[in-house]
Amino acid sequence: MVSTGNVSAISDLEYDLLTVLHNKAEALKAYESYIKDAQQMNSQPCVELFQKLQQQEMQQAQEVRHHLQQVMEKGKM
Repeated sequence: MVSTGNVSAISDLEYDLLTVLHNKAEALKAYESYIKDAQQMNSQPCVELFQKLQQQEMQQAQEVRHHLQQVMEKGKM
């Protein structure tokens, strides 16, 4: 558990889910740059690939967020 003194701020599971969500958010941000780069190179197949990967990251982020909400509300899944 992440703790401050004797009081646990969040559980290890909450921390793990927050970390994954943060990483997904960073990836989503990076894909914006990748898409722009591919557009500048007039590479439509790469634009489409990066958009597809970005969409998958978004779906995964939403799933992680759902799990995090459940854990925060109930203490577990």
